[in-house]
Amino acid sequence: MSLHRPDWRRPNSAGAWMRNVIRVPVLALPTVAALLLLGTDATTRAVRAQAGARLIPTPAMALPPYLAPVVDPVFGTSFTRVTDPGRPLLPGVSCGVAHCTHRYSSAQAWNADQSLLVIAHGCSHGFCFLHGQTHQPLFHRPMSSECEWSPTDPESMICVSRHEIYTWQPRGDIKTTVYRPTEYTNLDFGPWKGNPSDDGTRLVVRAVNARGALVAFAYDIATRTKYPDVPVAELPGRNVHCSIAPSGRYIGCFQTTAGDVNEAFFFTLDGTPAQHFHEHHRPGHGDMMVDEDGNDVYVGISKADPDKWHVIKRRIKDGAVTDLSPSGYGQHASLRNIRRSGWVFVGFIGTYSSLSGRPERAPFYQEIVALRTDGSGEARRIVQTRNANHDYWSETRASPSPDGSQVIWSSNWGRAGGPVSDYVARLAWPDTATRMK
Repeated sequence: MSLHRPDWRRPNSAGAWMRNVIRVPVLALPTVAALLLLGTDATTRAVRAQAGARLIPTPAMALPPYLAPVVDPVFGTSFTRVTDPGRPLLPGVSCGVAHCTHRYSSAQAWNADQSLLVIAHGCSHGFCFLHGQTHQPLFHRPMSSECEWSPTDPESMICVSRHEIYTWQPRGDIKTTVYRPTEYTNLDFGPWKGNPSDDGTRLVVRAVNARGALVAFAYDIATRTKYPDVPVAELPGRNVHCSIAPSGRYIGCFQTTAGDVNEAFFFTLDGTPAQHFHEHHRPGHGDMMVDEDGNDVYVGISKADPDKWHVIKRRIKDGAVTDLSPSGYGQHASLRNIRRSGWVFVGFIGTYSSLSGRPERAPFYQEIVALRTDGSGEARRIVQTRNANHDYWSETRASPSPDGSQVIWSSNWGRAGGPVSDYVARLAWPDTATRMK
């Protein structure tokens, strides 16, 4: 099946941005459960109220001791440094000197019941597992495959090696082969940006077929069903990764095309083209979820007009865009809070001076913020990260727990090029929220 067709290049008018922007002032409340409760316009759903929030200086704060809870002096959030680069973590196991961190913003760090937390980078060529609540080190397992937690089975991870799909129980180090094809090689779970569906049954594997061509296919673990190949090699540009939509209904493949443009292509499970986001990273550096209306959506940072540098939600079935935050310094977005949907966790970079005098910008820098995904403009400021921009390993890459009660993030604590530790902030969520009108 050839995919070099004119309709792949045609913009989708359903993604037009709502331009009647409403901005209202807000109040920052410095408590653990503080919400920035912002105005709503139910008719246009185009509130951009974060632009009215206060730009807050970052007070000096010493590097927190390892495993000693501290309190953010601005937002009142309790957080803990859970890794200590260069120091022993377990007998015979040390954290790397440069960094010791979770894997990525769109990778789930906690297991399904949040009893385990995995540290995947800088931990003795494998995975280090911490207690999911106290963050005490528990055990280490060597691992070279791409593995993600099962969203439903707390004892299992879903893994892909170069030759097979398998499940793995880290506590007992028990591996069970699920699918080992003979007609495919170089299997990838993404690579590195794949997730299973929210029910834990489906994933997308990228592989090389018997003719040497790059393909992707969905696989259902529960029914042991392989779906038809998507001919990735026939897509424009170079493939970056492929993944399943959270509902399990779509395959998404992300390509770098001419001019270094990052485009997204979506297919049904049988390989039929379903949608194409042709603009550069509109959005990118994000994650997928099933939203409050039951639609698969991709949420991230737009790098194309008309909403460049905004945090946006984009519906997969028709490309429709909901603007969640005005232009700012959002870097990564995560939706790993799969059991508290409706919020996206965004790590912001930048500096106080870069935003000073820029009231049109979202006032967030070196900070983790949860944004409502319904377009209401509601936001929650969680913690200041004190993370000096330096390199990939020092990026914040905030990732929440499945119920949103914790969020893990990385920081060099203001020392560009210094060691990067992981931190976990704890959140309390009220049952209801009252917006400020």
